[in-house]
Amino acid sequence: MKRIGIVLLLFSKVIMAQNQYAVDTSYTVKSTYAKLIKKYPFIKIAEANNKTNVLQMENIVYDKIGNRELHLDAYWKKTEKVNPGVILIHGGGWKSGNKNQMEVLGQALSSKGYTCFAIEYRLSLEAKYPEAIYDVKNAIKFVKENAKKFQVDPDKIAILGCSSGGQMAALIGVTNGNLAFEDPRNKSVSSSKVQAIIDVDGILAFKHPESEEGEMAAFWLNGTYQENPENWEKASALRHTDKKTPPTLFINSSFDRFHAGRDDMIAILNQNKIYNEVRIIQNSPHSFWFFQPWFDQTVQYTTQFLNIVFK
Repeated sequence: MKRIGIVLLLFSKVIMAQNQYAVDTSYTVKSTYAKLIKKYPFIKIAEANNKTNVLQMENIVYDKIGNRELHLDAYWKKTEKVNPGVILIHGGGWKSGNKNQMEVLGQALSSKGYTCFAIEYRLSLEAKYPEAIYDVKNAIKFVKENAKKFQVDPDKIAILGCSSGGQMAALIGVTNGNLAFEDPRNKSVSSSKVQAIIDVDGILAFKHPESEEGEMAAFWLNGTYQENPENWEKASALRHTDKKTPPTLFINSSFDRFHAGRDDMIAILNQNKIYNEVRIIQNSPHSFWFFQPWFDQTVQYTTQFLNIVFK
């Protein structure tokens, strides 16, 4: 028994050495498929398509916090010219999910002439708001500093997020140039500004008549609204939307709760004559972007918007 105890102790130390932060693996494509297949028996998981004209590099370190490395995956098309860039932020309630879930979308968009970057960021079990926002903004700076390597135009960068990633994408876009949302550790002179926002079923306001956010939001925002109203307000893209907000595309499911604050944000964009689009995928569930037939619609709406804004 003593020998077994020693082995278990050594094994636990190995696990801690390999993974020094907690990971929630509850939100996956397969688990989402299992939940949806009964209601939507026609769906199929969208598959990655390794096109011959698309280059792919995985697990590139873009930042390091102590011993903790943060990575991104890059996808870009072989071409003689530079491409507009798209930063991809996965969903998972700020607590789960990972950058691999954006691979299929990254490959699809890169095959159409957009250099894509799927970003790893610290989730709520590891770090509270606003650390994940800092992470993605740091990744944008890294991309711009390495623009030549990835054949990306640093002045044509869009940010796209799904679900909680959509909330983050919108917040990052509307806080362009706002130093309060920049990582104080990062002394880079590069800009984290983006020139377009694509919010795929992500809320725009945490405290709003349309919002149903609760425990998961509170866990990330370090307290309920009653306990920490400042974070709930600051993390809401609607609060920061103004004449400087870049062109924005909203792609939404048929569930109203996942675009809380959208119509209020559109009113501000229209008032300031900022280009915006709304695409609603009728009769679709949340997380529709993982599955056919909705995946192709997501790619189509995204590329049409990007072509207008960048090309």
